[in-house]
Amino acid sequence: MSVVIGVSTDGVRLAVPRTRVADAARAVLRSERVSDALMSITFVSTPVIRRLNKRHLGRTGPTDVIAFGFRRPERHAPVVGDIYIASDVARRSARANRVPVREELLRLVVHGALHVLGHDHPESDARVRSTMWKTQERIVKRLVQSR
Repeated sequence: MSVVIGVSTDGVRLAVPRTRVADAARAVLRSERVSDALMSITFVSTPVIRRLNKRHLGRTGPTDVIAFGFRRPERHAPVVGDIYIASDVARRSARANRVPVREELLRLVVHGALHVLGHDHPESDARVRSTMWKTQERIVKRLVQSR
């Protein structure tokens, strides 16, 4: 079994080392007891995330993270997924929520990885009370404390 995580930037500056991004995704996989996975994490510009949002989710405007988890043909097949994160949207969210940009970027990695694994949350304000959100925040807290 193995875990392969690729991290790339599509013309954007990354405020977190790529190794730290990959470690955050691995933390999610460990937390969910996944030992076989292939995941790509790409940091993109606002226009790129806006287009992805429209094309794949039918929503207008930018968002912070979009994740695609590919269907596993059998239960023991590896987890395969792609995560796209808009760095500028993350920076604005970090300012609005008064958290460090690095923490917000790691939060989005964790959030995307949980979506790849099949977790979901309501689109309303109830999202912060969801099981997924609580799992996300528990993992983010551990990541921030382990720096």
